[in-house]
Amino acid sequence: MKNTTLYLKTSAVYFFILLFCYAAVSKASDFENFQIQIGQSPLLSAYADSISYVVIFTELLIVLLLIFPRTQIAGLYSSTALMSAFTLYIYLILNYSDFVPCSCGGLLEKLGWTEHLIFNIFCVLFGIAAVFISEKYSMRSYATITFALLCSNLLSCALIVFLFLDSEYIIKKENNFTRRFLMHPLLKTHTADLAHTGFYFAGFSDGRIYLGDRNFPQNLISYDTALAKSDQMKIDLDVTKHVYRKLEIKIHKGNYYVYDGTVPILMRGTIGNPTVTTISYNDAFFTQMEVLNDYTFGIRTQSSKTKELLLGKIKIQADGKNKVELFSNLLQKQKDGVFDSDGYLSFDQSRKTLSYIYTYRNQFLIMDTLLQLQRKASTIDTIKTAQLITESLSDGRHKIKNIPMKVNGRGISYGGLLFNPSELRGRNESVKRWKNNTVVDLYNTTSNEYAGSLYIEKDHNKGMSDFIVTEKHLYAVIGNRLVRYQLTHSLTKHFNTGKPKTVPESRHNY
Repeated sequence: MKNTTLYLKTSAVYFFILLFCYAAVSKASDFENFQIQIGQSPLLSAYADSISYVVIFTELLIVLLLIFPRTQIAGLYSSTALMSAFTLYIYLILNYSDFVPCSCGGLLEKLGWTEHLIFNIFCVLFGIAAVFISEKYSMRSYATITFALLCSNLLSCALIVFLFLDSEYIIKKENNFTRRFLMHPLLKTHTADLAHTGFYFAGFSDGRIYLGDRNFPQNLISYDTALAKSDQMKIDLDVTKHVYRKLEIKIHKGNYYVYDGTVPILMRGTIGNPTVTTISYNDAFFTQMEVLNDYTFGIRTQSSKTKELLLGKIKIQADGKNKVELFSNLLQKQKDGVFDSDGYLSFDQSRKTLSYIYTYRNQFLIMDTLLQLQRKASTIDTIKTAQLITESLSDGRHKIKNIPMKVNGRGISYGGLLFNPSELRGRNESVKRWKNNTVVDLYNTTSNEYAGSLYIEKDHNKGMSDFIVTEKHLYAVIGNRLVRYQLTHSLTKHFNTGKPKTVPESRHNY
């Protein structure tokens, strides 16, 4: 009997030496990939840099404890506690996490998470049995041994729970530029070939996707949602009356709107009818426009006095005396008030909120349809101040003297989420995957929380140039292809399409 118990103890010692030695060596030999996996962990991503070293060090320390007879019992206690921590870690991932990262590498790489959980439970039970066998001939009572096991295992599990709760808070509220990628948020379902690469999304209406054409700006192309059938319409414009330089089209509820930032004009037409009517002329110059409703338009313009960028709105009046309101306190100047305030407007029809995301810093604004500021929030990168150098010219214009660091792309708001194509690689993010994909970060516009990220694969090294989001799909222009992706539950569960309470006009205090 004594030989049997001794054999079991020796087997446990050798088993854990082999397990932890192999695990530590495999992690250290592919350390960069191990850090990336830890960075994608829903429990440990905020601590990926330090945890990656601590795990390897702990495993090697346990191996050393197990090698020497005097410290073998301490090694078995430590082995059991560490495996309990790993077991709880997997349980939390499977039951309480939106993100399920890749399994750890090495010997157990091909095991699924459930099989991994079963293996870990076996290791914990094996370790507990080995501890009792090793302590059999000591002066300690079973109660003392049990208490020591409970304390060591509960302490290790408590550490995992703490890391989980604290990491969740840091990632969602105080992110240090660590991304978490949603599990299969998009399914590529259809593609359509485009004539060239100059297309952009004009909008979505009545089950059809509309594309504008920068090469032929009077053309409006529409596709059904399956991308099977397309139609084209040429808008009638008197190009001799105005010198247009940058015509763009927006679609809203059966109408299309044509505007040009170099000409203070806004025209409206009905989809299917190429004839347009001018609804605003000489009211305001503007470089960006979003349709808030049939008669109100959010704009980004420039102050005639300071030359700084401003947000505002144009309200179309029945008597033709349109009303223009500018809000000088929405965009915050950091250096010149022009380039440092550059960004993109987007209107969320489902939430009736207008967003503005800065190009060169980690901030975005959420406003209601009256352009009252609801909240400011930050993206997960760490660039708080625009990294650019500007100089003022004699005519009041500004010029960039360096190549600025672009932080955010053209963000799109839909369903209470801001979809932001980020220009920067996150911490512990695979360089290869980042180069081969366009990264889109998602932010909850009501809770100011980071919701996750997704990849959109490039096509022959050409990234996504524009995209649009609907209730069930994401459509993207990638090179000269129009691609449809189906949204899966891992993404749509973050939607919040309930309309916020509207603010009466009398409460507008700007």
